[in-house]
Amino acid sequence: MSRVRDGSRVSDYEYQLPDERIARYPADRRDRSRMLILPRQAGPIEHAHFHDVPRLFQAGDVLVLNESRVRPVRLVGRKPTGAPGEVLLLGPAGDGRWEALVRPGSKLKPGRVLEVGDQLAVRIEDSTPSGGRIVALETELDTDEALDRYGHVPLPPYLGREDEPVDRERYQTVYARVPGSVAAPTAGFHFTHDLLRELEQAGVEIARLVLHVGVGTFRPVDVEDAAAHVMHREYYDVPVATAAAVAAARDRGGRVWAVGTTVIRVLESATDPDGKLIAGSAWTELFLRPPTPVRSADCLITNFHLPRSTLLMLVAAFAGFERVMAAYQEAVARGYRFYSYGDAMAIS
Repeated sequence: MSRVRDGSRVSDYEYQLPDERIARYPADRRDRSRMLILPRQAGPIEHAHFHDVPRLFQAGDVLVLNESRVRPVRLVGRKPTGAPGEVLLLGPAGDGRWEALVRPGSKLKPGRVLEVGDQLAVRIEDSTPSGGRIVALETELDTDEALDRYGHVPLPPYLGREDEPVDRERYQTVYARVPGSVAAPTAGFHFTHDLLRELEQAGVEIARLVLHVGVGTFRPVDVEDAAAHVMHREYYDVPVATAAAVAAARDRGGRVWAVGTTVIRVLESATDPDGKLIAGSAWTELFLRPPTPVRSADCLITNFHLPRSTLLMLVAAFAGFERVMAAYQEAVARGYRFYSYGDAMAIS
């Protein structure tokens, strides 16, 4: 007898997606992406475009954005022998050094140097227990200037292409402010400055927080029992003003809208047992999946995520496994574009 899919197994989150449905480039305009509207509790699916999103809001709602900014941290160069190599900077490791992933790992061992450009080289200094490296940037430039000049946008591997000039702008939200992510909080790609102003003029408060997206967001779940998966950790910061804005929205009967799974992860991590969002900074290893409910937000704007991914599991925890997987089948059938540069889903 075959088991009933209930969201407890990783294979429950498998679905078939034609290769041509992967959005390898962004839409011509951010707010012209399509939008599938899924009622969180019950009701039929609707189909619209993202510029229609203001009609889903009510005066008194609060919209929570992740301000993290993607750094161009993929460094491509050559060893003194001429052999190619690549370094992906994951984050500062103290004393001006960085934790990084390297390729090929068998060649870029401690003591080796990768020449990236005339004014930038990367020295491999040490190995990490997880198989990564500790590296130092050798440059007379300011670090941000060196990365801007020589770094590449770290596009997700499923796009199957090298970064291009368009990605400098479009693999970034219009409100990105705090550098630190190696992958973008992509649900926010659809917003424009005009849309945000329209929402504010309609009485929607906009609040901001930070979660720096790590490379773990791309790592596959390699166990079948979802409960056995070890979640990667990510740094977040909730400003005092954001905690106050969420509390005020609750007090006046407004809804909390989260833009993306990253915002949900922060809100759930930083909300105390009494339902109060606590300001401050920390690291989170929270893994949200059915049957655990999401209580810190009422509505979610998200993209369509990879099969078997922790991001898809989080969305299922938010709106219910069966409803979300049915919505995905609808999106596939109707030709929606998927993944980072793809279309949007609004769950309200």
